[in-house]
Amino acid sequence: MDLKCFDRMTVSGVKVRARGFSAVYTLELEGVRKSYPLLQRYEEEVDVKGLEEIARLVSIVPAVNYALFADEIRFEFPLHELDLRFFETVADATARDIFVNRIVSRTGLIRSEYVPDPEEVGPEDAKPRAHVSVPETFTGTSIEHEGDPSSCIVMSSGGQDSLLSYGLLDELGLRAYPCFLNEAGRHWLVALNAYRWFARNVLPTKRVWSNVDRLFTFIERNMRIVVPDFQRRSKEIYPVRLFWFEHYAFSFLPIALKYGVGSIVFGNEFDDFTGYQLEFRGIRHYCAAYDQSQEFEKYMTRWFGERGFQLKQWSPIRPITKLVVTRVLSRRYPHLFKLAMSCHSPIYRGGRLVPCGRCSKCTGVILFLLASGVDPAVLGYDRRSCADLPRRILERKYRIGEAELEHSAFLANGIWGLKLPRAKPHPRIEMMLFDELSSHPDAIPHCELRERVFNILEKYTIGYARFDGCEWVPTTREEILKLGGCADPQPP
Repeated sequence: MDLKCFDRMTVSGVKVRARGFSAVYTLELEGVRKSYPLLQRYEEEVDVKGLEEIARLVSIVPAVNYALFADEIRFEFPLHELDLRFFETVADATARDIFVNRIVSRTGLIRSEYVPDPEEVGPEDAKPRAHVSVPETFTGTSIEHEGDPSSCIVMSSGGQDSLLSYGLLDELGLRAYPCFLNEAGRHWLVALNAYRWFARNVLPTKRVWSNVDRLFTFIERNMRIVVPDFQRRSKEIYPVRLFWFEHYAFSFLPIALKYGVGSIVFGNEFDDFTGYQLEFRGIRHYCAAYDQSQEFEKYMTRWFGERGFQLKQWSPIRPITKLVVTRVLSRRYPHLFKLAMSCHSPIYRGGRLVPCGRCSKCTGVILFLLASGVDPAVLGYDRRSCADLPRRILERKYRIGEAELEHSAFLANGIWGLKLPRAKPHPRIEMMLFDELSSHPDAIPHCELRERVFNILEKYTIGYARFDGCEWVPTTREEILKLGGCADPQPP
């Protein structure tokens, strides 16, 4: 099995201006060179100290996804030694995730002759093949940043998770900057409804324009292992790329420095890995979600501190499932809920941008809406989408945990008198959940803020539970706060 697609991938020509920066990606194979620019544009001047270091850092992140497929990845500019270490660390984890979940798994987007026999692969196959080269590294820095713990960037996508994260932090009095990356691809269509509302109504809203999605497409169109019509075959997954959220976060580092922001917040809800095998033939992986994992968030918080950024990266909704996200958002923040769009292929109907109602994301959203007592029409779903839900469940056209699907179907049947298949109660899905993989008791970094978030979330849940390594066991708020290092927790 030979997954090589490039002799070399080069990132060069970083140019920095007060309102943006650019770099050039060059692919080389058998003497043929093809180049494409990476562009970032800001709507205000961000001429902060250390901007050139940040520009170089942002420029190298897309290449993380291709360490399995090139003999060399070359950066033709000096890098801070921590930036190089970051690249090598996340490239290793991402290579394992890509290999298991995009190469070995038959997605239909990789040519069949390059898909290995699952019984014949091992850890060596999932290691990056690329040698990473830079002309030199350095240790000093020109970055100056004093982060205020009471302010945060909320990475905003228009999905329910990021909307709820903003709603919680705004209600609790943090200065929250909703930040949207307009990445010149289909993700932007998903975010458009929310961005337009925030731009009109929330003064600190920020937007960065980037062509990173076009860069990814350019690279993957030049990979011999990828089927030529991959964009038509699937709008739900990409052929190989899995690591891009930190490119979004790094893109807003100039904003963080300019306004003294102390946190970068993502809307990462609870991922239930109960019963999942996170090791495949000796290869540790993350079910295609490494850059949304608790492990990665903690790594980034440590890395930011070492690099000179007073920033923490975290999520306020780690303990709750997608079902509970829908419940809290729809009941507590209805003005934000109506903006939500979680769909891979939104369409215009009657002049309104609405979800397609057919993709795996829509299957989950419709189910959670019904389980929360909300008519799916509120978010633009038509009757056909709802009527087709039982078939999609039976055909497993969804991407949510089995327990969450079964419990949501159970609730929806009880509320609406439906007969959805696979209905089975799992009460823990409505609880605040804590385990070693997805939801640590200290996921929210500040004790007072943690308690205040818990005060809100527990109004929409039915208790606390933690995974003891074998099963889920009930616990208390006080025990969770103590496990998270919060001494003398206050009563709700």
